[in-house]
Amino acid sequence: MTDDTGRGTVRQVLEDLGDVIPASRLLTDPAELATYECDGLAAYRVTPGLVVLADDAGELTAAVRACARHRVPFVARGSGTGLSGGALPHADGVLVVTSRLRTLHAIRAADQRAVVDPGVINLQVSKAANPQGYYFAPDPSSQQICSIGGNVAENSGGAHCLKYGFTANHVLALDVVLPTGEEVTLGTEAPDAPGYDLVGAFVGSEGTLGVATRAVVRLVRLPQEVRTVLAGFRSTDQAGAATSAIIAAGIIPAAIEIMDALAIEAAEKAVSAGYPAGAGAVLVVELDGAADEVEHEYAEVERICRDAGTFELRVATDAADRAEIWKGRKSAFAAVGRISPDYIVQDGVVPRTALPEVLRRMGEISAERGVRVANVFHAGDGNLHPLVLFDASEEGATERAEEVSGMILDLCISSGGSITGEHGVGSDKARYMPRMFTDDDLDTMQLVRCAFDPDGIANPGKIYPTPRLCGERPRVVQGAHPLQQAGLAEVF
Repeated sequence: MTDDTGRGTVRQVLEDLGDVIPASRLLTDPAELATYECDGLAAYRVTPGLVVLADDAGELTAAVRACARHRVPFVARGSGTGLSGGALPHADGVLVVTSRLRTLHAIRAADQRAVVDPGVINLQVSKAANPQGYYFAPDPSSQQICSIGGNVAENSGGAHCLKYGFTANHVLALDVVLPTGEEVTLGTEAPDAPGYDLVGAFVGSEGTLGVATRAVVRLVRLPQEVRTVLAGFRSTDQAGAATSAIIAAGIIPAAIEIMDALAIEAAEKAVSAGYPAGAGAVLVVELDGAADEVEHEYAEVERICRDAGTFELRVATDAADRAEIWKGRKSAFAAVGRISPDYIVQDGVVPRTALPEVLRRMGEISAERGVRVANVFHAGDGNLHPLVLFDASEEGATERAEEVSGMILDLCISSGGSITGEHGVGSDKARYMPRMFTDDDLDTMQLVRCAFDPDGIANPGKIYPTPRLCGERPRVVQGAHPLQQAGLAEVF
């Protein structure tokens, strides 16, 4: 049975999978489905039509093939820690959960490679590689629970992406099941393979181009020396000035993080981080590399921080002390629950040199609208994570918070930045895409999507504000993209 669009039903998918996957892992009970109605962005909730708990790559592929056969929408979900609604289910579709695929197939230290399933937890890769002197560099704040498959989908970053890059810089090859049900391998383990960078297209595609069933990721050698510095400042302006001066001095730390007074307050209440009392901002700088290099860079960082006005500077004495410094920063998102019943986590990017002005303007917006904003950000690359605080039980509070959230994104765009650095577009920010891209840009992106997903069933409704059918030809206007002028849309 199909509807007017030729799409089948979740019931047909369920019947197909009944002979492949045990009934206990094909969830249809409303109470069980409710567990999966949102990801880390709890403001958006949709109950899926069916949840498939795949146990291996074969079952995951079977689920996608059944959806392709009946043209039923599907959404892939890993650990569910995403903050943009990227794993928001489809009410008339299937949610394919990859969290049970947790086999770490190989740690090949000599090749600096690891082969992992999509459900493997981010931090587990480093734990497995550490005894051989290596680790996996991308480190989202949720690394204790987020999965590699989710990191690939969102091109996750983390505090150390300043020096080591995002997930895209650490994925070499992927086994993928396409939305058509085909199984393909994208990329190779070769350091510079010829041809189009299809891995680069897939990483960060937010589940719209298919589902990864296995990944070959790059491992990085553990540094000889790591030194973590905590500096307290009276204002974010001072902390920002220190950040700019550090980079201007030619130093590229592994990480430079800033937290403002509200974020510090939340961290102290949640985990007793021990940050300097009375600080308007704290700066966390982590240096790593050869011991002599780190010693030289530390001397420069200390001088710069003192010149910028730090009133307290602390250096971690050992690994445990280092973990304590990072504990407050890593817990920041959850910690704001101690000072506000509800909050929106934003994820904008601005040029590093624009940070002081952008932070001042954000403070003005907060005061004008009467909405508190706590700031936590990767200062080294200008990736902001404003936490917009509100109480949903107060009339109009949610709307005011959403307005402030949107104004912050507009501010990022007008400052030459982006609406997202690592959390993705998902459901939350699709409406902002036309503010960054022209209609022609968005149509060209859709051509890529349709090449992978001609029926438009993979995570529909995400990223693009007004998705078109893949059979449509984008309007051709004077000055349009050459791909459109060539009529390539007709291929799809």
